[in-house]
Amino acid sequence: MNGVPTISLISVFLFLLLALFLVVQRSEKWGANVLFAAFLLATSLDLSGQFLSDFYRSHATLTQLRLALALVQMPLFYFYIKKVCFLDYAWKPSLLWHGVPAVICFGVFSYFGVSHHLEIGYVLAVQVQYYVYWVVILLVLRKYKRIHLKHHSLQSDTYRWLLTITLVFILGNTTVLVRGVFELLNGFQRFPVLNVAIALFGLAAASWFVLNTMRKPELFTRVNEHAPQPKPPSEAEREKTQDEVEQVYAYMRTQKPYLEEALTLQELSAKMEMPAKRLSYVINQQMGKHFFDFINEYRIEEAKRLLRESTLTIQQIMYEVGFHSKSSFNTAFKKATAQTPSQYRKAPDTPPS
Repeated sequence: MNGVPTISLISVFLFLLLALFLVVQRSEKWGANVLFAAFLLATSLDLSGQFLSDFYRSHATLTQLRLALALVQMPLFYFYIKKVCFLDYAWKPSLLWHGVPAVICFGVFSYFGVSHHLEIGYVLAVQVQYYVYWVVILLVLRKYKRIHLKHHSLQSDTYRWLLTITLVFILGNTTVLVRGVFELLNGFQRFPVLNVAIALFGLAAASWFVLNTMRKPELFTRVNEHAPQPKPPSEAEREKTQDEVEQVYAYMRTQKPYLEEALTLQELSAKMEMPAKRLSYVINQQMGKHFFDFINEYRIEEAKRLLRESTLTIQQIMYEVGFHSKSSFNTAFKKATAQTPSQYRKAPDTPPS
């Protein structure tokens, strides 16, 4: 007997523990947490076949239900991603169509039974559904990142978390798919080592989810998905906007608000006494920049000045100009100058900005 059932049982326990934590953790993200908990429950039910195989074999209806509910996992994960990312995402009855494949699957298995040929078709259908949803989810995350950068001067922890768990699930599912193809090409021969490796990967992922979610229960920042389109400006509006552009540039030069690490569009608008929507319009539409890039340009210019004129260490300069991680500072600096901060400091006769 291999250790797959035991490992899968531990993974299910961790998923159920995490699901319980998410449900009882009352916060403004509770709706999203419940969706993730539902996804974890559906995943746990799917994994339970690894250690309850004898039980399911003797209860045909439960087997059919378990197989059908596997087609609910990806819709639930998709709803979770959307709910976490977007403030204006709300449940609509029309979204029930995402559950149609599960209903059809249950009906087919109930009528014909769970035969070998139907199982092959079922596995193919599940894989197609998985990868369609993965593509859609990655597009949603790209849209969220683009909107977030218009309003925040720091990269989104939410984006990093959601992208990471998405890639973990894609990797896990792809590994299972490769194993299935490998077994198919070898006459459906079982390879216990592969099964144990996949089970251990699932256990590591479950442990990581539990640790990260419990360590950062207030992780997420959402944005509005649907922003109103601006109307074409009049001549008076263009003159007003030009004055506002100059006002923003002057404020940035004199007050240096970009030195604040977690500066947001809302905070800058309050400091300038300019409505946040108006400031967003000026920066995004008139200057043609995301808020994130706009702020980082000033931070990099200040960093270049300090690298030339001060004896501060690079890490001290990083914090001084408003960055909070070495990797993001180096990436932004190299994007702007084609050099790392250390290369810029060592370069002879560095021209002023």
